[in-house]
Amino acid sequence: MNKNIVIFILLAIIISGCATVPVKEALPVYSLNGTAYYSLSSLCQSRGISLKYDIYTRTANLTKDSHTIDLMIGDNLILLDKRAVLLKYPVDMHEGMIVVPLQFKELALDPISKVVKAPVKAKGAYFSTFVKRVVIDPGHGGKDPGAIGRTGLKEKDVNLDIAKRLANRLKQEGVEIVMTRSSDVFIPLGKRVEIANNSRADLFISIHANANRTRSLHGFEVYYVSPTVSDYTRASYASRHFSLNLDSLCFASNSQTLKAILWDMIYTHNRAESISLASDICRAAGDNLSVRIIGVKAARFEVLRGARMPAVLVEVGFLSNAREEQLLRDGSYREKLSHIILEGLFNYARKVHYAEDAGR
Repeated sequence: MNKNIVIFILLAIIISGCATVPVKEALPVYSLNGTAYYSLSSLCQSRGISLKYDIYTRTANLTKDSHTIDLMIGDNLILLDKRAVLLKYPVDMHEGMIVVPLQFKELALDPISKVVKAPVKAKGAYFSTFVKRVVIDPGHGGKDPGAIGRTGLKEKDVNLDIAKRLANRLKQEGVEIVMTRSSDVFIPLGKRVEIANNSRADLFISIHANANRTRSLHGFEVYYVSPTVSDYTRASYASRHFSLNLDSLCFASNSQTLKAILWDMIYTHNRAESISLASDICRAAGDNLSVRIIGVKAARFEVLRGARMPAVLVEVGFLSNAREEQLLRDGSYREKLSHIILEGLFNYARKVHYAEDAGR
C-alpha cells in the first residue's frame, strides 16, 4: 500500500466521523460506552489464533499452540488456559461481530501471542510462582487402619508419616500446606473433600498404601479421576451448590448455564492437569526407586471425583507384599518416597504454562 492510499484512508475516516482510529497493529478500534474495543476476528487473524464461535450458546473458543481462551458474549469472565480472569468490561457484539475490550487484548491475547522462553530457575523455584497451596491427604486414620501388612504394619501410620515428611519439604519451598489430618484420627471421605475444596488450594495429593489378596503383587502407582466420572454432571451440581468465588455481576443475568459451562471447563481442565501431575510423580519414582512402577491409572475414588482442583492419589506400595511392607516400615524409605513425590511436583511445576509467568 503506497503513501497516497494511506493518506486517503485516514482522510476518509476523519470525514465520515467513523468511530475507528488506526493503531499500531493497523486494526480498527471501536468506542463502546466510552471504552476501546477491538474486533476479535481481526485480532485473531493478525496473531494466528484459531477462533470458533457457537451462535447458540454465544460462546467462543480461541486456541494457539497449547493455549486456550474461552469466553461468552455479554460477560466479563473469561477462561485463560482454563483459569478464570475477570475483565472490567464485558465481551460484546458490535455491527454483527464479536468485539473485546482493550483489557482482554492486554491480559489474554498479548501473553499467548508472545514467544517467551521459559526462565531458567532452580529446581524448587517454580513453587513460589505457580504452586502456593497444597492439600495433603493421609489416607485412613483413627478407627480405620486401612491395609495391614503381615507383620502388623498399618497403612494409616505409613500414610501419615509420608504425608508429614512431604509437608515439611514443601514448607521449606515456601508452599502453604493444608493437611486433612495431622494425627491418628478418623476423617470421613466427604469431610476430606470439604477440607480440600474450602482451602482453595492449587493441588490435592492423597497418600495411600495398597493391598491385594495376591501377595506377589507389588509396585508404585498414581491415580487420577476416571473419565467415567461425568464432568458435565459434576459441573451441573457444582453450578447450583458452589461458588466460583467471583463477583456475581460478571455473569449476564446470573446465568446458570454459563456457570455450568465454566464448571465443566474447570473439571475437564483439572483432569488433564491431574494426569500430567500423576505422570510426573510416576516418572520421578521410576528414576529413583528400585521397585516396579505400575504407572498412571484412572479411578472413581471419592476424594478424586469430589475435588475441585487437580488431584491425584498416590499408592506408594503394597503392604500385602512382604518386600514392600519391609521397605515401608523403614523411615529412610518413607523419606525417599516423600522426596520422590516432591520431585514429581517440581517437574509438574516446570510445565505450568509460561503464559502464567508472562502475565504476572
